[in-house]
Formats: sequence, C-alpha cells, structure tokens
Amino acid sequence: MDGLKVFSGNASPGLANSVCGYLGIPLGLAEVFEFSNENIFVRIAENVRQRDIFVIQPICSPVNKSLVELLIMLDAFKRASAGRITAVIPYYGYGRTDKKDQPRVPITARLVADLLTTAGANRLLTVDLHAAQIQGFFNIPVDELTALSILTQYFREKALDNLVVVATDIGISKRARDVAAKLDSPLSIIEKRRLGNSDTIETLNIIGEVEGMRALIVDDEIDTAGSLVGVANALVENGATEVYSCCTHPVFSGSAIERMKSSPIKEIVVTDTIPLKENLDKVTVLSVASLIGEAIHRIHTGLSVGAMFE
Repeated sequence: MDGLKVFSGNASPGLANSVCGYLGIPLGLAEVFEFSNENIFVRIAENVRQRDIFVIQPICSPVNKSLVELLIMLDAFKRASAGRITAVIPYYGYGRTDKKDQPRVPITARLVADLLTTAGANRLLTVDLHAAQIQGFFNIPVDELTALSILTQYFREKALDNLVVVATDIGISKRARDVAAKLDSPLSIIEKRRLGNSDTIETLNIIGEVEGMRALIVDDEIDTAGSLVGVANALVENGATEVYSCCTHPVFSGSAIERMKSSPIKEIVVTDTIPLKENLDKVTVLSVASLIGEAIHRIHTGLSVGAMFE
C-alpha cells in the first residue's frame, strides 16, 4: 500500500478510522477546524506530494459545513501537489435535487459535482446514490458502491419466513427487486404521492400481496421518516403481520426518531455511511468500512471495483 494515504474531515472520523483499520494503515494527519468567525481552516500535517490521496467525508449534518470542509480539504491537497485525489463521499448530500421537476429550481446535485471537481477531486467514490444519473454530472471517474449486499446478508441470516420485500415507491423498485431476488421473496410496490415540497406523503396503493406476511421495506435513505412510517402503517392496515425496514443512509432529520419509535416497525437496519448521534432501540447499524476499504485498495492497485459485486 505504498503511496496510499487516507484522510478524514469531521463528519465521520469513526468510519474513516475503521476503513484505515481494514487497510492496515494509519489515518492521515490533518487539522480541520472552524474559527470563531465560522471560517473553516485546513492544514495537512504530513507530506502528500505525488501520493494517492483518499478523503473520507459524507455530506451529512451539518450538511453545508461538511461540504465546505470537504471542498477546502480537496483544495489543500491539490495545492500540496498530491498525485491523485479521490473524494470518498459515503453519503452524497443534495442528491435528491437531481432534476428540474418544478419551474425555476436548481439542480443542486450537479452544482455540488462541479464544486468537487473544481476544488481538486480527480475521482469520486460513493455509496448508493439517490439517482443513478448523478454519475453523469461528473467529468471525472465515479465509482458507486452499493450496501444492498450487506443489508441483504443480514436478513438472510435472520431467516424470516413468509417474507415480502416492499419498495417505498416506483423509483426504488429496481433495488428492491434485487433484494427480493437475493432473499427469494416476492416484491410489493407502494404507489404514493408527495404533497408539494413538504414531507407529507399520501400513500395511494399497495401493488402486490402483503396480507399475512412479514414485510421488509427497502429504501436508499430515511430522512424525516414520514414516508417510511406511512408505508409501515399502510402495510399493517393491509394485513402484514410484522414490518421491518432497511436503508443505506440514516439521515434521521426533523422528527424522524420520534416517528420511528412510535411506529409499528419492529427493526430498522441501516449502515454507518452517516454516523448516528445516539443509540436507538429499534435501529441496527451495519458497517460499510470493509466495503469502502476494499474499494480504496482496488482503486489504488488498479484492480476492478465492479468485480466486488459479481
């Protein structure tokens, strides 16, 4: 692993340390802090000239601070003559604003892509983007990993019988179908409508049979949990005996935690692409450190990343 160095911002140092543990290397030394005037300062505390640099920083709460930290770190490495700089973004914030679905609105996911490239990123490594087209917003190589295999393996080991996999909407149905195939379970899809720009969801219809079955809700992220709890309630009303949920990114904003606590969901399985601020009774966290660590190893040594999922 000669020439490889991994650094972290303040968004998720625990995940960065776990990745370095998998790789068998120490975490790179850097100062990243905020002055009293809220300006962010970065100083790389070791030589990175012509090194292969990986900067781990999810764009999570506080979202804008995490993003600016990452941009300034990338600029610092570029000015320190790093050989190649890979932005490792386990959770790509602003990914849900990926198209113009209303008049006079931005495509912020594209703006963030431009900012990362301008700041100095030569490559992007991320996990389960909200929309596949975000890869096309970049003019640099993008490696998108998926945590579905980790989540699926967990439920395979639980060996739940009479299980149906439920996609929270049409958009996530392809990923949910892959989960259903790996668990040898049928697929059901929720037809729903979001009311304006609010977090209010109107659940319209359940496509598929759920009566008398255990339901596993699949999504890429849980934000305010309004959609998740609405789907869970609809499943119970339609005869589901137990409800489980899994997602890659536990955003858990607003009233999400309170909603999940009072919901009929028995267990919510997530990954550590975003660090949780507290331990929650219903929530099980699986680590993506080995997934990201193996991808970093393969990128550094010139091996195929796609072969990890074959």
